[in-house]
Amino acid sequence: MSKVYFSSARAIKWRYEDSMPGKLDALLKKVGLMGYFSPDEWVAVKTHFGSEGAHRTVRPIFLRKVVDALKRIGAKPFVTDTVRIRGLDYLEVANQNGINHLSVGAPVVLADGLYGKDSIMVKAGEILGEIAVASLIHDVPAMVVCSHVKGHINAGYAGALKNLAMGGVSSAHRSCGWKCGRGAMHTIGEGELRWDADKCGLCYQCRDICPLDAITFRDDQLSWDGNICWRCGRCERVCQSDALSMPGDDRRFMSSLAEAAKAVIGTFEADKIIYINFLAEIQPECDCMPMADVPVTQDIGILISQDLVAVEQASIDMLLKAVPLPSSLAEEKKIVAGEDILLKLHNKPYIIQVEEAQRLGLGSREYELIEI
Repeated sequence: MSKVYFSSARAIKWRYEDSMPGKLDALLKKVGLMGYFSPDEWVAVKTHFGSEGAHRTVRPIFLRKVVDALKRIGAKPFVTDTVRIRGLDYLEVANQNGINHLSVGAPVVLADGLYGKDSIMVKAGEILGEIAVASLIHDVPAMVVCSHVKGHINAGYAGALKNLAMGGVSSAHRSCGWKCGRGAMHTIGEGELRWDADKCGLCYQCRDICPLDAITFRDDQLSWDGNICWRCGRCERVCQSDALSMPGDDRRFMSSLAEAAKAVIGTFEADKIIYINFLAEIQPECDCMPMADVPVTQDIGILISQDLVAVEQASIDMLLKAVPLPSSLAEEKKIVAGEDILLKLHNKPYIIQVEEAQRLGLGSREYELIEI
């Protein structure tokens, strides 16, 4: 049975050790980084840089604690993510969100290059076939996956699995483009955007939120370029008049997440990855959206494990016990205590991704929770 270490977000004494940064220090010591990483070994600290307006990412103070702990054992860490928007713009977004060399104490780099195409094709499974793993993540010998647990428009629940699957895979590949990259997971390349002109209020949020400029308007008519669109679904999510739809297959999508995560993990030797899930500022949306809604539940704490599936299952189990917060989307949707908050928010069968990850041998849903 896998071990999952946990520290609560509650601080009941007025001392550093009871703060969340202090508790993260204690968790990292308890896990024993020397058992995973070697002196002079390069270690990727994988996180999400966020978006302009999305400020509820893993806070720089926590990334710094991870970096400092790795440095203490002589490892050489760097903080990384894959390109969501143009590379230089994304680095500036990271800087605005406080993630830079000065704040985290290590280089901040893009895993798939400034153009998001530096990747290596890796076998992924029955659905995806092959997927373009970011070259830096493919080549680095070790990794700490720092994930902000939250909701997600496609995945329902987003934690370490989503961070690996979408964040470890390049946005595109030099030869086969987005269809071999992150976009291959969203609707498996099959979704076609549908627009109902009669319902459209011409607010242009869909156009403005598209990271690829795949949507344009001319003479009040929407034009969609399906050749460059990677079917992320942001346009459908922000349409407040139900004028847009991007059909997809939830089961195939969740299963493809597990396949992509397996492809990323498969580029590492055994016991060279640990997972840290931050159950804090648990908002309804992904950190790639250009905003951050108020949290739907109170901060819960930090979980660490070497087992991807176990840390995800433990995170979900804690969320299932959480109480919805007032003045949040959870209250707006009339979600009450005892209900599955994230399932009610997005109506996505998110547990499939965890079940599939276990089926693919990425870990076990059975775990022992050890509170520090």
